Amino acid sequence: MATSKEPTVSQYLASLPADRRKTLAAVRAVIRKNLPKGYKESVGFGMICYSVPLAACPDTYNGRPLCYAALAAQKNHYALYLMTAYGDSAKAKALKSAFEKAGKKLDMGKSCVRFRSLDDLPLDAIGAHIASTPMKAYVDFYRAVMARRPVQKSR
Repeated sequence: MATSKEPTVSQYLASLPADRRKTLAAVRAVIRKNLPKGYKESVGFGMICYSVPLAACPDTYNGRPLCYAALAAQKNHYALYLMTAYGDSAKAKALKSAFEKAGKKLDMGKSCVRFRSLDDLPLDAIGAHIASTPMKAYVDFYRAVMARRPVQKSR
């Protein structure tokens, strides 16, 4: 997985070739337009991340802001990480249905929607998915999932 060392979103975008920057900028605009209040945009994990600030959820498993979505230009494709599609089977099913309805092929791993061009994404479906989970609901979902995990014993 290609990751960027750039510390800011504008520097991340500026580091890309013009055609790749244009594609990411278009998807980023849809995300930003539909992003519920409270999530913050930054660079994390070498990608553009949309996260829950630590002030709102300090008890994350890794001590870093809780990632809601992320966007990246990889070596041979683009990647849009949608954590709620991974964690919520109903949201994953709705996303798949939206792709089918738009006549688009969904190339998705656990949370990663891979695409090679802007034409591969139904942007209205991406916007609806991003808009679907207010920050408080995402934090509550995360905490409920973590509460069900078995406690690991240290050695």
